[in-house]
Amino acid sequence: MKRQKIPQTDSIRELADFWDTHDVTDFEDELEEVAEPVFEPRGGAVVELHLKPSEAAAVRRLAESRGIPSAELIEEWVRQKVQGS
Repeated sequence: MKRQKIPQTDSIRELADFWDTHDVTDFEDELEEVAEPVFEPRGGAVVELHLKPSEAAAVRRLAESRGIPSAELIEEWVRQKVQGS
């Protein structure tokens, strides 16, 4: 029986379906280590933000109280400020 190869696709869905039914150790001869990120974030620029530990903790608490990640809460605040000016 011929062994299957790793799909050559950019489809996350196809790759997820493949790896749901296969074990990576069966394909070690096809794997290669990469130093650069394979997937780039979509939809926006990354902005570095420095907060005091107490400020970061306060943001985390507020975000947790709303059930959202801290970054999402900060993004919401920035959008509100930008749209309001």
